[in-house]
Amino acid sequence: MFKPHVTVATVVQAEGQFLVVEERVRGRATWNQPAGHLEANETLLQAAARELSEETGIEAVPQAFLGMHQWIAPDNTPFLRFLFCLDLPAIVETYPQDRDIDRCWWLPPEEILTSKKLRSPLVAESLRVYQHGPRYPLSILSAFQWPFSEDAPAAGA
Repeated sequence: MFKPHVTVATVVQAEGQFLVVEERVRGRATWNQPAGHLEANETLLQAAARELSEETGIEAVPQAFLGMHQWIAPDNTPFLRFLFCLDLPAIVETYPQDRDIDRCWWLPPEEILTSKKLRSPLVAESLRVYQHGPRYPLSILSAFQWPFSEDAPAAGA
């Protein structure tokens, strides 16, 4: 049976700068959007907000859904990556809570798009989708009769 890893990521923008998190993968510093795996007791939107908080200290709910990428990593790991966005009115300080995150950087898009530090090609592709793709309302994603969503923020809230 095909069992892809389900992940979420959020493109965060403020004042024309984009937020990346830096972590070490096999001893190498890499950049990614705030991202991580979906847990069994949460919706996609809850996962995106949780990962954003854990990796950056920013307490916010993404504002829009950008799309989903189906990707096979070089090690043949399959992924379904759900991409969200958050536009902040100003650059904010970051406080990573996740021990795997070394630091966060606010960077111009060109620096990210041309970097050799990207964790995967999806980091640049996500930024391109943010820049040129449509934004979908969060209501496009729903949790049907989901037992863990009673306290969840309503889609679009």
